[in-house]
Amino acid sequence: MTDYASPVGGREPIEAEPAEHAARNLVVGAHLWASATVFFFADFLFAYFYLRSIDAGGMWRPKHVDPSLALGTASTACLVALAAATSLALRGERAGRPERWLATGILGLALGLAAVGLQLAEWATQGFGPTDGAYASVYVGWTGLLVVFLLGTLYWLETVLATALRHRARPAAVAGDDPAGGPGRARHGAADPLFLLHPQLQAVAFYTRFLAGVGVISWIVLYLV
Repeated sequence: MTDYASPVGGREPIEAEPAEHAARNLVVGAHLWASATVFFFADFLFAYFYLRSIDAGGMWRPKHVDPSLALGTASTACLVALAAATSLALRGERAGRPERWLATGILGLALGLAAVGLQLAEWATQGFGPTDGAYASVYVGWTGLLVVFLLGTLYWLETVLATALRHRARPAAVAGDDPAGGPGRARHGAADPLFLLHPQLQAVAFYTRFLAGVGVISWIVLYLV
């Protein structure tokens, strides 16, 4: 049944979206955003193989264009570990263990920042730029865009963790036992940050797994192929 917001300034109540729809939309939105992200990286994948095949002027990849495999591998490993940590955090949240899943989520946030730091270290020490051949252009653009998406995802994860930490002193609302006398989630609905905590964590866990997959493909293509 449709919910209604309280009247504001004497006006008629405003029709509000049912809380369960808001929760479902978060998860669906994460899948749609992952689908859109594919197109950002598909361009670089196509450019890599196309420019490599034509090798215009023999300048596909000069000898000095050689990014560090060790730093690239470490950064990708941190990205994969971030995805594993968010998945474990989601499992802990489902099991009703707030301390454990919050600690795992914070660990995942630290791993994501480590992945960004390692990529920055690689850019600082690689000794070439985007104008040093076609491979260098693809490499810098691809890894740069991946870092941008990763930073956005880490901000998303941080907001979920901050919401949980700020409201974790309200176990009654999470359990459904509202102190005012009704089911907490039903009473507060989408207006209660805790109501959307699980779908937010589910969405960010899915997207970090997706981004880790992109990172692994990037590592294989840019460092091994």
